[in-house]
Amino acid sequence: MSEIEYTPSVFNPKYRKCPYLDTINRPMLDFDFEKLCSISLTRINVYACLVCGKYFQGRGTNTHAYTHSVCESHHVFINLQTLRFYCLPDNYEIIDSSLDDIKYVLNPTFSSLEIKNIDKKLEKFSRTVVGTTYIPGIVGLNNIKANDYCNVILHALSHVGPLRDYFLDEENYNKIKRPPGDSIFTLVQRFGELMRKMWNPKNFKSHVSPHEMLQAVVSWSNKKFQITEQGDPVEFLSWFLHTLHKALRGKKSNDYSIIYKNFLGQMKIYTRKMPPVELDETQKSLLLATEEYQEKAETSKFLYLTCDLPPPPLFTDEFRENIIPQVSLYQLLSKFNGVAEKEYKTYKDNFMKKFEITKLPQFIILYIKRFTKNTFYLEKNPTIVNFPIRNIDFGDILTPENKKKHKYTKYNLIANIVHDGEPKKGTYRVHLFHKPNSQWYEMQDLHVNEILPQMITLTESYIQIYELNNSP
Repeated sequence: MSEIEYTPSVFNPKYRKCPYLDTINRPMLDFDFEKLCSISLTRINVYACLVCGKYFQGRGTNTHAYTHSVCESHHVFINLQTLRFYCLPDNYEIIDSSLDDIKYVLNPTFSSLEIKNIDKKLEKFSRTVVGTTYIPGIVGLNNIKANDYCNVILHALSHVGPLRDYFLDEENYNKIKRPPGDSIFTLVQRFGELMRKMWNPKNFKSHVSPHEMLQAVVSWSNKKFQITEQGDPVEFLSWFLHTLHKALRGKKSNDYSIIYKNFLGQMKIYTRKMPPVELDETQKSLLLATEEYQEKAETSKFLYLTCDLPPPPLFTDEFRENIIPQVSLYQLLSKFNGVAEKEYKTYKDNFMKKFEITKLPQFIILYIKRFTKNTFYLEKNPTIVNFPIRNIDFGDILTPENKKKHKYTKYNLIANIVHDGEPKKGTYRVHLFHKPNSQWYEMQDLHVNEILPQMITLTESYIQIYELNNSP
């Protein structure tokens, strides 16, 4: 910017070189919260004071921002929508390249080349304005009150490469046209903003608040998911993926969104009705010959697979009381081999079901069912699942015919969500594999620590995400 553009003159009377730029307090700036005036709570024409970080409406005479400027002698403000800077109460626009870092923190952007190279080897850590270091993509998320069940899902999804890359580039979803009145797209925009902040290499802080994102979740789930009450990450994940797909798919109902392209698999479900137990063998044989009791097959799509844990032993002797039951992940996955049958009870009838996976997705989400509802309480199964971190072969559960349809069937773990403590009162944490430095990290809200891969397999895994290994 040339000098004449800073100097008030007949050529450019509305710009001045501001004498108050040195009053800006970057450590105080936090753009993660809702963009509303701290006094009137309006979202219209909101400015952030760059000295104390508070939000105020307007900049004209008698507005909250103007009054704050006069009373507190805070003079530099940014319009949170237009990203333009102003000096109050003089009310002139400031143009100075030294403010570009503030614009970038408020709205991080990524070029195609930056997105392409984001998983390449990490040369150095990023540094905050107070000098601490952090790793882009491995930043803590604030727990506002009881939203750790949401945080672990947001962390896990941020490491699904194609999904992350899609949301780092605003152009992918900003121009999608929605029907009039369909403002669910706010959820998409908020998720994109959060993703860009989590991977921002120029953050002022080493953590990010998901406040705006979660406000959109509360609103569009009709308060089913709250930030003040503990929830179930599986329920949140299911709702979130389906809602994102609905917002991002094309005009046709069978169009695939970025969600379906990465997570959607397919299986056949074989169901046969069981005759009542009280009947004798002759009566059962007659029923089994009718059409109603013949095995039926249907094709079904899935976004995640539900793995059933074997029931823990009811009694233990004095020598085994501290032994926690263990099971192999391959044993849990045998549910989907098209051979194993399981009984399902309804109010009236009993059914035997078999599940045969016919198409594996690029990313497989496993939900390990730890909680069962009894008449009076929710019970947790503490069984430890033994699983490999790398090269787990899902081809082992495919029929020979289905296996031929897949060039690769081996997967690597990229995210592992763990539940600790009692049902409803426990907490959630997540283990993430960070490709740029090939290191595993444990994330629990604001806490970020390195963890050894062998320690991950000892935890009470609840949700896992595996990525297809396309290498031979």
